[in-house]
Amino acid sequence: MEKKKMMIIDGTHVAIEGEKNLVELCRKIGIKLPTFCYHSDLSVYGACRMCMVEDERGRLMAACSTAPRDGMKIFTNTLRIRTYRRMILELLLANHCRDCTTCANNGKCKLQTLAVRFDIGGVRFPNAQPFTMEETYIDESSPCIVRTPSKCILCGDCVRECNEIQNVGAIDFAYRGSKAQISTAFGRPLAETSCVGCGQCSAVCPTGALVINDCTTQVWNAVDRKDTFVTCEIAPSVRVTIGKDLGIGDGENAMGRIVASLHRMGFDEVFDTSTGADLTVIEEANEFVERISTGENMPLFTSCCPAWVQFVEKKYPEFLPNISTCRSPMSMFSATIKEYYRDNLPEGKTKHYHVAFMPCTAKKFECRRDEFKTEYGPATDEVLTTQELIRMIKESGIVFDELEPESVDMPFGTMSGAGVIFGVTGGVTEAVLRKISTDNSRTTLEGISYSGVRGMDGVKEATVMHGEREVHIAVVSGLANASRLLEKIKSGEANYDLVEVMACPGGCVSGAGQPYMPFEAKTERGKGLYSADRVSTIKRSQDNPLMKELYSTVLNGKEHELLHVHYTHK
Repeated sequence: MEKKKMMIIDGTHVAIEGEKNLVELCRKIGIKLPTFCYHSDLSVYGACRMCMVEDERGRLMAACSTAPRDGMKIFTNTLRIRTYRRMILELLLANHCRDCTTCANNGKCKLQTLAVRFDIGGVRFPNAQPFTMEETYIDESSPCIVRTPSKCILCGDCVRECNEIQNVGAIDFAYRGSKAQISTAFGRPLAETSCVGCGQCSAVCPTGALVINDCTTQVWNAVDRKDTFVTCEIAPSVRVTIGKDLGIGDGENAMGRIVASLHRMGFDEVFDTSTGADLTVIEEANEFVERISTGENMPLFTSCCPAWVQFVEKKYPEFLPNISTCRSPMSMFSATIKEYYRDNLPEGKTKHYHVAFMPCTAKKFECRRDEFKTEYGPATDEVLTTQELIRMIKESGIVFDELEPESVDMPFGTMSGAGVIFGVTGGVTEAVLRKISTDNSRTTLEGISYSGVRGMDGVKEATVMHGEREVHIAVVSGLANASRLLEKIKSGEANYDLVEVMACPGGCVSGAGQPYMPFEAKTERGKGLYSADRVSTIKRSQDNPLMKELYSTVLNGKEHELLHVHYTHK
């Protein structure tokens, strides 16, 4: 039998069982080393030096970039290391904007957290920020992300996320030495770059240098106006992610409490975007069947993710004809709701304002696109993320975990389980397969779920039968994975009929607008959505009785106008 490899950490013997670095090994025995630049799903950068440990010979080494070795002996909390870490924190704080109480990241900032952890009661060095107009510059050009360079600590997390995970390359390091900074190409505003608004850079930023563009003030103002009828919709994934910051646990279905909260805050009607997802399933499945029969513009790419659509527009315009003409569930549902209430506003209300609560920062851009505006204005007046919804609930003084759940409102209060699972990678594909399947038996539905479309892998492949024809499917999350797949399709190396793409790794449960969780912990969120699907009495979108009613009334003769869109090269 092969001898087990061991090392000693702070006097404790630890077995080495495939851990890539000392950070992982320390976490295994309950020691959380401080880090700024380390993320398990990004490459090792080793810039912040907060994770330094000391060996028995007094040598210091970065735990994130040091692999465990048999017989190794290290210490993680010596006086020398504590002094070293405090010095790093003081130097960072001396070169950092300290308007913490008004920062969007207040309470979530890792620099703030570590300063408290290491009892930094004062900084011995003068504050070097800000000095120049360039350093005080705040880039608010993007509707999705606000960038404040004076709060950057040069950890490089955003750069690696944007380049390695998303393959967008909107930001990178510029200049050298003391003048080094994170910048866009030629210092352009973020909105004028290749940025697609996915927001994953803000999800990994440890400070407030990159944050979500907060639009809660506009929504509060609308709720407060007496002449305005305010409706809202809640994306499927929000129900299983909001609980992390509100006391009920990550992955638990909190939809009923969200509805109750929004009613208390003054929203007149609250709906579930899963209903809009049912519309998307029906339209996208019909489009897929039509394209299979004609063979034109294959494979069909899903169009639910606005960051993915922008990615194709900006980097792979040759694939634009392959993008489904279907609007996203949010845009379909918003247009339907606006159309319904155009002639059905309650007495005393002269204006209609519709809000969408989404997991995604790119949705803020989507709702502002000219393609989704009519002569009456935008279909979705404003998009708020899960993080913004959490702030609104806390600001209202609502004790979320003590609320009695409430149901969504009529007349759009019916949805299927197929619509709910849209929030996790593979969910769109599974919902479409349920639609094009002629057999509604439980065995068939289970067979679809085990066909290979489920799971958090970045690229999944499945083959299913549609009549006498084999249908080849790819499910992709993360834009770097999507880019590699597109290159294979271009070269002829890969051939598919249907490709589902979500910009955020793992799908909407990992959206940048969600409370942050390491990727490996997000599996529970996906399980929460599948659990909600299991208890749903309606499994397929076409079995939702509301669909037949909508197509015969509100959507009658307006299906293309309200449910479809065509994108062009940007």
